[in-house]
Amino acid sequence: VQLQASGGGSVQPGGSLRLSCAASGNIAIINDMGWYRQAPGKQRDLVALTTSGGKVTYGEVDEGRFTISRDYARNMIHLQMNSLNAEDTAVYYCYAEIGRAVVTGVDLEDYWGQGTQVTVSS
Repeated sequence: VQLQASGGGSVQPGGSLRLSCAASGNIAIINDMGWYRQAPGKQRDLVALTTSGGKVTYGEVDEGRFTISRDYARNMIHLQMNSLNAEDTAVYYCYAEIGRAVVTGVDLEDYWGQGTQVTVSS
């Protein structure tokens, strides 16, 4: 199982970025799927999380600027980020709780993507 994130980069204050993450491999089910971020010298914090049932939870971010969406058919999530400011600079990590099909049933594990850098600077 792999989580492949894309869409990070450098943007000026007030700009926008859209992050995407695709899960692939031996996937039987995906429960929670979302984004976390880690700024230099800080802990990794929740940005937004979606459940298999469609419930969305945002962390301590401005929900008016961040929007998470999920494509259940393609095992993908997206994070639209608008009006970015310097405080949004961080490495953004895709996360998913994925169940792999195994002989005895389904093996649930937490998976993390490789991280994608978002830098907001003038």
